[in-house]
Amino acid sequence: MSGIKLEKINKYFDKNHILKNLDLYIEDGDFMTLLGPSGCGKTTTLRVITGLENPEEGILTINGKEMINGAKGYYAPPSKRGLNLVFQSYALWPHMTVFDNVAFGLSINKMPKAEIRTKVESALEKMRIAKYKDRYPSELSGGQQQRVAIARAIVTEPRILLLDEPLSNLDAKLRLEMRAELKRLHRELKTTIVYVTHDQVEALTLSTKIAIFFEGNMVQVDTPRNIYRHPVDIRVADFIGNPKINFVDADCKYSNGSITTTSELGTLTVPCTQPPSGKVVLAIYPEDIQISSEKVEGGIPLSVYSVMPAGSETLFQLTTSGENLILAKVIGELDLPIGKMVWVTFPLEKVNVYDKETGVLVERGNGTGSSASAPAADHGTKLGASSF
Repeated sequence: MSGIKLEKINKYFDKNHILKNLDLYIEDGDFMTLLGPSGCGKTTTLRVITGLENPEEGILTINGKEMINGAKGYYAPPSKRGLNLVFQSYALWPHMTVFDNVAFGLSINKMPKAEIRTKVESALEKMRIAKYKDRYPSELSGGQQQRVAIARAIVTEPRILLLDEPLSNLDAKLRLEMRAELKRLHRELKTTIVYVTHDQVEALTLSTKIAIFFEGNMVQVDTPRNIYRHPVDIRVADFIGNPKINFVDADCKYSNGSITTTSELGTLTVPCTQPPSGKVVLAIYPEDIQISSEKVEGGIPLSVYSVMPAGSETLFQLTTSGENLILAKVIGELDLPIGKMVWVTFPLEKVNVYDKETGVLVERGNGTGSSASAPAADHGTKLGASSF
């Protein structure tokens, strides 16, 4: 089997259980991002793949070849794993030029000089830094140094490229530029990339797959779109998205393959495969909430609590009758006075429902639709039905 496969990986530091029965398969050619808060185990996972850390238990195979077998005490050295690692700190030799830094690994392997030159120049061209080949690292910006570090990693044409928070030292503009370069590089080289970050925007924009970690456990692996639209539990939903998702507590009743929730955002009926254990939490992203300053059919009346213009978008905090704050994002500029009554609507198919006791996403059934209405205090206005 091609790709990278981790099976039942357990890693301890003293008595701290860092990775807990980790099972992860990274397909050949994937851009897999390991995402999670600090201390969740994502960097340790990367170091296990590279061979910089050895787990006490579990098996690692790369392209069908066993590299780790904890039960047998077998750990293949990093040099035998066919991969390269790009560090957060660049790790460039300060006394070497850009060309010599990139050529260093090839020179160690006694490659002919003419071939080294060809490969180094190709790598520098790919990273668009060929004109800096005679400069020293101290003469380069942070973004240029990061490009050199990546060029050094790809010059040996590894099957697997691992990157440990490579953009965290760059400013916002450079991070955006380097994300574009990394995405282009992945498309051109078709190399398997394993990328570690705590920045969920990076993960969503770069990856073909994302693995979410919390406290040493991998809780969800999926495409960026599915991770964003269907977080598997409340922790993932709370972590993904900028600005953060809205959570609204709701009562619910189960009947005939659907649940009916009642909250300050109205009454919502959702087909589901099994009833939740008790109360539920509704989750909806700020960009999915539409605001109207005029009364609209099916709109829920809310009051403007604060307005936060951010140039290309405007964020609104809206308050319900229960004084909970709902965050809405409007693309472009919109100025509304504090205290003004507005009416909000939202697509019901974009509302996720979580079991409050377990925190797990309520699985939707195969019902043909759902309906919602505002509370009686809000004049019984009706939100249009839509399918799940």
